[in-house]
Amino acid sequence: MIHQTKAFHLAIMALFIAIVIIQNFVPLLGYIPIGPLSLTIIQITVIIAAVLLGPTDGAIIGGVWGFLSCLRAFTAPTSPVEPLIFTNPLISILPRILVGLAAGYLVIFFKKINLKQSLYLALIGLIGALINTVLILGLIYIFYRTPSVAHAYGVSSPKYIAALLVAVIASNGIPEAVLSAIATPLITLPILRYWQRND
Repeated sequence: MIHQTKAFHLAIMALFIAIVIIQNFVPLLGYIPIGPLSLTIIQITVIIAAVLLGPTDGAIIGGVWGFLSCLRAFTAPTSPVEPLIFTNPLISILPRILVGLAAGYLVIFFKKINLKQSLYLALIGLIGALINTVLILGLIYIFYRTPSVAHAYGVSSPKYIAALLVAVIASNGIPEAVLSAIATPLITLPILRYWQRND
């Protein structure tokens, strides 16, 4: 977490919020459409923000991402599934808040057990992405085993949704987690080293 002035802290937080806004609305910067699904990369921004700013600000930035996801589902969905599912704040907002919150607290935990910085940043990237995927798909399974959602996913019956969601974890969730595990330390370490030199 950064230890600069309050004004600097707020400026960095505003920068992350601006990046999340851009990623939500500029094609391919935050979501990469693949058929009826989207490969999400915005969680990397939220995770890095939580690592640098702490769990509270991470949760706020995650909440901004979630709110924009909900808004986009109403106004400019990128897949047939979004208007059916992501208009529900429990699915579009809550998991994204928890990504930022968990990432921030994981930093505190891993520092206490003296884990190597590059390793714990990779783990935080991996865990943060999995939290997003597992919570969203778990909530979809709980609330949206319906014919309309099954049709949007391209399956013939709601009874196939569970198998489909497992396939989504394999095809989307795992690549997102691996990408987050690689990108989080690659981006965060140089920033942390620069700030440490200038503290």
